[in-house]
Amino acid sequence: MLKGIPSILSPELLKVLMEMGHGDEIVLGDGNFPAASHAKRLIRCDGHGVPELLEAVLALFPLDTYGDQPAQLMAVVPGDPVQPVIWETYGEVIGRHLPGVPVGQLERFAFYKRAKEAYAIVATSESALYANVILRKGVVT
Repeated sequence: MLKGIPSILSPELLKVLMEMGHGDEIVLGDGNFPAASHAKRLIRCDGHGVPELLEAVLALFPLDTYGDQPAQLMAVVPGDPVQPVIWETYGEVIGRHLPGVPVGQLERFAFYKRAKEAYAIVATSESALYANVILRKGVVT
């Protein structure tokens, strides 16, 4: 046990966050995301949702300010009537850690392709639809 480390962050996830370098990406996937079939490194965070995990990760993890859109969401598939209200929560969480950071959207299959190249994928039990997010690590200053 360490002081100041959010308890939701497992030793395995902390290790991965430490290993990642500037420009590396990590995916926080919802419960429907095909994490196991897409991951180079799979980290399970069963029983947890993405917002609480996002808050904990961003407490330690700088987002990349040298490139465009260091946070990317999976865009709603055209014709799908879902309105992902969880995106508002993500914007609030990200804004607390890096005000004004632009959050982008990637088409579903472009998101999957990028996820396959990510340093790691975190599988959660998030039940909200379109709750997947890719984070690009920045520089610790």
